[in-house]
Parts: sequence; C-alpha cells; structure tokens
Amino acid sequence: MKKLFFTLALLTSVLISAQTKNETDFATQLKNSFSGSTDCVNDFEKILKPAELQSLNATLNGFEKKHLYKIVVITTPSYAPFQSLEEYTLELDKFLSKDPRLDPTLLIILSKTLRQIQVISVDFIKYKLNTEDTQNIIATYSVPELKKGNYYKALELASNEFIKKLQQ
Repeated sequence: MKKLFFTLALLTSVLISAQTKNETDFATQLKNSFSGSTDCVNDFEKILKPAELQSLNATLNGFEKKHLYKIVVITTPSYAPFQSLEEYTLELDKFLSKDPRLDPTLLIILSKTLRQIQVISVDFIKYKLNTEDTQNIIATYSVPELKKGNYYKALELASNEFIKKLQQ
C-alpha cells in the first residue's frame, strides 16, 4: 500500500512539475517573442506577405491611436504546450495583459495548420461587441475567405468589421 501511495505521489509531482515547466517554457518563449514587439499583427506562422502584414498593422495601429482599442492578431502553427487553441489563447491573453503596450482589447488567434480561429475580448467592450456579434463576424467575413485560403483577406475583413462595431 505504501508503494502504491508513493508511486501515485511521485507520478502526481512529476505531472505537476511537467505542467509548470511547460507553462514556464511558454512564458519564456512569449517573453522572447514579444519583448521588442508592439505590433498589432504577429505572424508566427508566416502566412502573410510582408505587404499584407504591413497593411494590416497600419490599419490596426491607426485604429488604436484614434480610439484606444488595441486589436491584436497572432498566427500560430501550434497551441503547444496547451491542450487546445482556446487554452493557448487564454494564456496568451493573460501574458499580454501584463504589459500595457501589448494588452489587447480584442485578441484574434489564427492557425492555418490547425484550421482554427479563436477570438476573445475584454469585458468592458461587451456592450459594443458581444459574443454573438463576434461569432457572426467570424462566420460571415472570415470563414468564407479562410476556406479559399485567403488568410489576409479573412483577417482584413474581420478586423474592419470589428473596428466598425467598436466605433459605434
């Protein structure tokens, strides 16, 4: 019985240690990725052309300067070390919110490899942009373009619709 208890205790501590190490590695990776960047668009999956990246950044930066809402777009090929893109997005949002230069009002995560998109927003804009509005914008403007493989157009159209909603 003592051996079983010891084995379970050891296994639990190894799993907790592994999870903590993964989260620490993720935090270090994020810190390295975002240390010098205050861009609104971070294309870690390399799916946007330089001109598209520049155009989308200009649109989102201009909107932020004018209206103080920061829309952040991140492309990623993986959600490792997490179990889902949703978990990855929540942890990334927590990380970004620690730095006022990076703290997003609206965070859009897109993965071409995973064929997924995730959008989260801060609570104080829910009266302008609720969950249903967000889902409708993604379904109406992004998904058709994503199905065609036009990632820039999908992000551009969705961003423009989010901007319209936040300006109301």
